[in-house]
Amino acid sequence: MYNSNFDKFPEVVVHGYNGSMGWEEIRQELTGKIEAKGSGPRVVTLECYHGVIIEPIVNELKKSFPNGIFIDVSSAMLPAEKLNQIVEPFVTDDPVFGYMTSLTLADLFDAGKLEAMGKDVDASAQQLTIIYGIGASLVPVKSDLLIYADMPRWEIQLRFRRNEIGNIGANNSDAAFAYQYKRAFFVDWRICDKLKRNLLDRSDYVLDTTRPDEPKMVTGNALIEALESVVKRPFRVVPFFDPGPWGGQWLKEVCDLKRDEKNFAWGFDCVPEENSLLIRFDHILFETPSINLVFYQPKSLLGPKVFEAFGAEFPIRFDFLDTMEGGNLSLQVHPLKEYIREKFGMAYTQDESYYFLEAQDDSFVYLGLKEKIVPNQMIKELQEAQEEGGWFDADKFVEKWTIKKHDHVLIPAGTVHCSGANSVVLEISATPYIFTFKLWDWGRMGLDGKPRPISLEHGKQAIQWDRTTEWTRNNIFNRFEKVGAGDGWEEERTGLHTGSFIETRRHWFSKKVPHNTNNVVNVINLVEGREAIVESPTGAFEPFIIHYAETFIVPAEVGEYTIRPHGTSEGSSCATLKAFVREDNLIDYRIN
Repeated sequence: MYNSNFDKFPEVVVHGYNGSMGWEEIRQELTGKIEAKGSGPRVVTLECYHGVIIEPIVNELKKSFPNGIFIDVSSAMLPAEKLNQIVEPFVTDDPVFGYMTSLTLADLFDAGKLEAMGKDVDASAQQLTIIYGIGASLVPVKSDLLIYADMPRWEIQLRFRRNEIGNIGANNSDAAFAYQYKRAFFVDWRICDKLKRNLLDRSDYVLDTTRPDEPKMVTGNALIEALESVVKRPFRVVPFFDPGPWGGQWLKEVCDLKRDEKNFAWGFDCVPEENSLLIRFDHILFETPSINLVFYQPKSLLGPKVFEAFGAEFPIRFDFLDTMEGGNLSLQVHPLKEYIREKFGMAYTQDESYYFLEAQDDSFVYLGLKEKIVPNQMIKELQEAQEEGGWFDADKFVEKWTIKKHDHVLIPAGTVHCSGANSVVLEISATPYIFTFKLWDWGRMGLDGKPRPISLEHGKQAIQWDRTTEWTRNNIFNRFEKVGAGDGWEEERTGLHTGSFIETRRHWFSKKVPHNTNNVVNVINLVEGREAIVESPTGAFEPFIIHYAETFIVPAEVGEYTIRPHGTSEGSSCATLKAFVREDNLIDYRIN
């Protein structure tokens, strides 16, 4: 048995702030705050992110304010039929993909009803009115107290799967998860983010009900100042893991996951759009979506040049793909920049790479096409396999490479690829992570017992037919280049491809290695060695310990830092893989 030291719940400690934990403390805090506003009419706005289950929160507030008027803003939302018509161009009828919405949350409401609601509040002689729900802050009324109830996207997905929630304005909690997720990805989360970016820093309080039985609350000022503190040090976000039809057994052992689960296919260790950030205040452990850090500290986190190019978006993703004792991934391809912009409204595409953390003797990767294949014949056979339930002979068309631990294959958009069974991939990619066009999935079903969607019509528009065996060998397979060395360390450039904006560097080290963000965010994984320590040469941040396979983020603002073996790894050889945004071709990715 592997003795795991992987930290599944990393915390960022911020001193000097308290908060409220449990409904009794939260009600006491709010009661005191509201009573301090005086005895006249008062208005409380409880704004919510998608996925917050509002009824228990309102029930708790009613215990403290039994004579208050409670107004559900959802009554001002457009009828479901009308709302569906508005969002349909962005949801589309594609089984997987939609189009990034240009809507705002206000577009889902009847403006007249919102205005009437505001006038009713102004005319009320009641001592207290509480407006609540998604869009509560849109009611045109002066609010005395603003509470923002937030929710991480991974928890939203779990609530979808448990049929606890539906999409905004849709009574569809029993709908298929794939549809709910697509609608949330392209519409719900985008419109909520637009509002949150202008609201969170103005909130009197921020509410965390990720664990419904353990609610937490901090002041908005405390949260914003905590985010300011986070970007001055290395940190980790909270990883999450998911099973899949091809999933393996490695993550269970290395990351100390539930052994009774059938498998784990994915481990998302750095996807700030969907991960959480755990902040340890003096009194409570507060969970907040890590995307809030990107929204409110973008320049310090990303660096000014990356922010100028990408805006408040985190452009790099690290995740695990575990096929150890599992099966092949789907045969797939990612869209080119022009296609993803035109068809889906995304500003950049998913160039990526596979770094092999582990591989058995029989491990392989499909990468690139064979020489002299006939494109129309390959597409014909893919279509026949999909439509007639036959078999597609991938080996006939796609090059198959033997791989070993620490190999690194580069996968620029348009390259056909598929990692095989009995390996563990650290996938390093640009962030548009749902834009995978499956070409063939080995005739298997998803975990729901239904066929997994194949996107051949999209895929055949993306395939770059000139990326054949020799091109692959010379351009994207193990392109290691030594670029530096020092006492006890060596640095190699490992990719990505020249067309990508991501650069990766591997450091082998038995002693301290100097690093510098050079004012660009760094994302790093400890790919060899049990433990290492990250330190500031000037003592600017507390020493930060990382463990094998953990991914961590070094904000651009940090500047100089060092990494050396630590604990049981002292004196032994360790390795990190670092990714950062190259500045030489950022103009091609400018999206502001």
